[in-house]
Parts: sequence; C-alpha cells; structure tokens
Amino acid sequence: MSNHVFPLDPTTYQRHAIHSGERQWAETNCYVDVWIELLHAWGFEPIAALPFTLTADFEGDQWTFFKFPHVDLYQLFGLEIQELMIWRPLVKHLEEQVSLGRPVLVELDSYYLPDTAGTAYQREHMKSTVAVIEIDPANQHLGYFHGQGYYHLSGDDFAKILHLSGFPHPSVLPPYVEIVKRSNALALVGEALTRASVDRLKVELHKLPAANPFHKFKPRFEADLQWLANEPIETFHQYSFATLRQFGACYELSATYLKWLQARGIARLERAIDVYEGLSSGAKTMQFQLARAMARKRTLDLTPIDQMATQWQLATDDLKSLFLLAD
Repeated sequence: MSNHVFPLDPTTYQRHAIHSGERQWAETNCYVDVWIELLHAWGFEPIAALPFTLTADFEGDQWTFFKFPHVDLYQLFGLEIQELMIWRPLVKHLEEQVSLGRPVLVELDSYYLPDTAGTAYQREHMKSTVAVIEIDPANQHLGYFHGQGYYHLSGDDFAKILHLSGFPHPSVLPPYVEIVKRSNALALVGEALTRASVDRLKVELHKLPAANPFHKFKPRFEADLQWLANEPIETFHQYSFATLRQFGACYELSATYLKWLQARGIARLERAIDVYEGLSSGAKTMQFQLARAMARKRTLDLTPIDQMATQWQLATDDLKSLFLLAD
C-alpha cells in the first residue's frame, strides 16, 4: 500500500520561485534545496527562514555548509526535526514515519537517483540528502524531493538505494536520517511571519563572523592555488563547491531574503541587497576564472576578494545599524 505525507505529482509539481527563476546559482546545497521545496510544497514560505544565510563564514578549509537552523523552522512554521535512529532496515523506518505524516530527510546514494541523470546517476557514488514523502514497498516506489524538484523512483533503483538485499559491506554504515513533525505550534503567516522572521534576523546578526571572512579566505585561496594547478578537473569541482559555490549561493539567498523584507515595507535595504548580489555574481565569475587558470596553468588575480571584503563589511554594518542599533 502506498503511504504519503501529502499527494504530489512530479509532472505537475510547481517549484518554488527560487528554483524556477533566473539565478546566479541554480542550486545551493542538497540540504537547503530540499528544505526550500519541502516547505514550499507544504504551504510555507521558505524565504522567511533565510536570515541564517547572513552568517556564512570561511571555516579554514571551506566556507560554511549552510543549513536551515531547526529552531527557525520551529518558531516560524511549527516544525520539529528529530534525528531517527536506524535500528532496522531503512525501508521499514521510511514506511512507518511517512504513514505518520512525517517527511523523512535521508542521505542516499545519487548513483540510484534518476533525477541526477547526466551527472551522478549510474555514474558516480555520492551521498545527497533527499526528503521522502511517499513510499510503496510492495510496488518498489518512492516519492522524494531532491535538488530543485520532486521526483519518483522505482524498481531496481528502489531495491538498491534502500539496500533491500543488505548493505554491500559491513563497513557501510546506515545513513544519517531526520524526521519532520508538525507540532501544536501554529505556522505563522502574514505580518506575524514577517515580525518573527525579523526577530530571527536579529538573532543571526549577533552571530556574524567576528573577523571578515574574506580576509581569512584570501590567503588560504592563494596558497591553495599552488597545488590546485596540478590537480585534475574533479578536484576543481570539489574545491569550488566547498568554497566559491557555498558563499556565492548563500549570499544570493541573503539578497533574496532582504528583497522579501523590502517587499514587506522594510526600508533602507538597497545597498545590502546590491552587495550580496555582487558577492554572489563575483563568486560565479571567480569560479569560471579558476577553471580557466587551472586549465592553462596560469595565476589568478585575487584582488576582487579585497573588494568583496570591503563590500561585505559595508553590508553587515548597514544591517546591524538598521536592526540592532535601532532597538
């Protein structure tokens, strides 16, 4: 028997505007993209929960792998996220939790995710987070959010991605799994949602990096260029995903969030919006330049990072002045 959290047809599903319009970065990271579509399909506005994107930092060997804070999802939408202990076959957990009306976020192997055809599907084993909302074990059918949309998989993909014949090797551990529960707290809408989102924004502004992240990124990037020059293209993709794509996609979402606030009557956000859009497009440009520099064994001009540092400081000072000093 098929269980689902809510009915959805991949052929008619309408993606959130973040995934359907023109963007610098079509995708962000697997966890954030899944949550954007899950919230949207459930009737919530994911943009209201994006204040956390402002706190992106350079973490020493990568930029922050940004994720929706669970507390924000609870306070804005009444959603409670809990880790699920996998003590029996994963398919049994999925069937039971979905039957209880709970989406299940689980790391699966993209090798068996047909929506990744052309990249990882049947080509490369790599983990990616999906949100399962529909399952029919008898007919080997799964409905899941992944990346920018909602998809189905079945048959051999179903059997292999859920290890129905057992894990291929004892060293392969069960995946990390979370369930999403709707609490008794009401999901906020309208002006109440805007006020609560601004409250979350103030919390996040107190968590801004103590040091300018671009000042930390530049010397590490400069040092990394020395060994990147002799690495294969696969290393470029991994490196650019962990660095340029993370802050580029993250700050594009920051601009999206500030525009959402602006549309709700909050003024004096123009410069910060321009800055975060500029940081995002600057990351995209630098990604192309890095690929070209690696291919041609040439150096890369890093002065744009100094400009990014200046712009980031301007925007964060603006936001702190507007939302913290005014209290």
